[in-house]
Amino acid sequence: MSTKRVCLAVDLGANSGRVLAGIHDGRLLELRELVRFPNDPVKTADGWHWNMEALFAHIKTGLAQAAREFGPALVSVGVDTWGVDYALLDAGGKLLGAPYQYRDARTDGMQEEAFRRMPAGEIYRRTGIQFMFFNTLFQLLAEARSPARLLEKADRLLFIPDLVHFWLAGSRANERSFASTSQLYNPRARDWDRELIAAMGLPARLFGPLTEAGTRLGPLRAEVAAETGAAGLQVIAPAEHDTASAVVGVPAEGAEPVFLSSGTWSVFGRELAAPVISAASQKANFSNEGGVFGTTRFLKNIAGMWLLQECKRAWDAAGKNTSYESLAAQAAQAPPFAALIDPDAAEFQAPANMPEAIAAFCRRTGQTAPAEAGAFTRMILESLALKYRLTKELLAHVTARPVSSIHIVGGGSQNHLLNQFAADATGCRVVAGPVEATSIGNLIMQLYALGAIRSLAEGRALTRRSFATKTFEPRDTAAWDAAYLRFQKILAPA
Repeated sequence: MSTKRVCLAVDLGANSGRVLAGIHDGRLLELRELVRFPNDPVKTADGWHWNMEALFAHIKTGLAQAAREFGPALVSVGVDTWGVDYALLDAGGKLLGAPYQYRDARTDGMQEEAFRRMPAGEIYRRTGIQFMFFNTLFQLLAEARSPARLLEKADRLLFIPDLVHFWLAGSRANERSFASTSQLYNPRARDWDRELIAAMGLPARLFGPLTEAGTRLGPLRAEVAAETGAAGLQVIAPAEHDTASAVVGVPAEGAEPVFLSSGTWSVFGRELAAPVISAASQKANFSNEGGVFGTTRFLKNIAGMWLLQECKRAWDAAGKNTSYESLAAQAAQAPPFAALIDPDAAEFQAPANMPEAIAAFCRRTGQTAPAEAGAFTRMILESLALKYRLTKELLAHVTARPVSSIHIVGGGSQNHLLNQFAADATGCRVVAGPVEATSIGNLIMQLYALGAIRSLAEGRALTRRSFATKTFEPRDTAAWDAAYLRFQKILAPA
């Protein structure tokens, strides 16, 4: 009889965090949520920051709950988070200030500053990462201008999951999949790009040795074990970037699956054996991010449920409280293709009021703005699906590989209307689920480190056995073809 193992996945998102238990009996994996908590950025005089001490307190609450519930069956814990954000530590391991939140405006103008130090084409040739205003590279250039002068005081840079692992186990490791998102990593050399770092004037000492996903980082610190009762818990690095873990959790049977991690962001891409860095991939603004077992996540970040989340927040603040389920039901009854938007338009990145920003975009592009929440919702979902089609076509062109099916995972995979729209718009079969792919992928790499599974293929087979999916076939493609022509005309300039 197989011995039951319980591993903990700490999954921190930009809006909330959870601690989930993964109960593995040797054949199936069962998930159980232990604690869920908000992740609210804090506004101070110098910008938006993450409250890491509060997040760590919630994580310790989850460890304590797991220790009480599972006792000696509890064996390991690993942390994954959103991308690019980092913390700075001094030589004694003290946190130097609260980490900045990636949407903070301090990066304004930093892309241009980087391009003065090294041409954009050379940066892309070295890193293979799409240019986005919040990339770690641009955040660190902004950091260098800060009067706090923290870069001069810092001894090490740890990304957000690295920091939590440090607080849990004392290991100052930078995990590779996360480091690869920073635009400071060379995917061909599989190491930090030291020449780029020097050209940007960043201290070399900040960037330590890289650790592979599935590495044991050590036992829980004595003080954390005493506080939580989780003595003996091993801390294991999963693929620390949440999308990297989500791709591990994709229940694909074949090689090179096409994935769409659907959440606050939509991350559309394909798992490849090697990076693709070319003039075509740069023009299409694709990223080459590290995956597990030496794979590459060739992908593009595009807007996701952020637009609807921000609309709902504005409607709730105005007293028009409604659920996502209700919005989807209203959207299903709204007229199709009444108006379309570019989900990645600059004015949607951090607007004061998302519905107003969307209405202004509609007016600017000669369209009538929606009047009701259901029509707003349908327009957002249809526009996202059409952006998926555009990205699918670019992906197929740049990689010279056709796309016939798409795995949609993450929280957005619960939105059946969006899943159907995605199938309709792209002309592809869509396999939706599992919702908790990120935590599943986190747990798979812990089980690999523990010797319970031996490969990525075994991990994905475990996912297929343990979790249900739902398939959506394309329909009414002619109407979507016509809408796609309209969509291409209203796209914001690149």
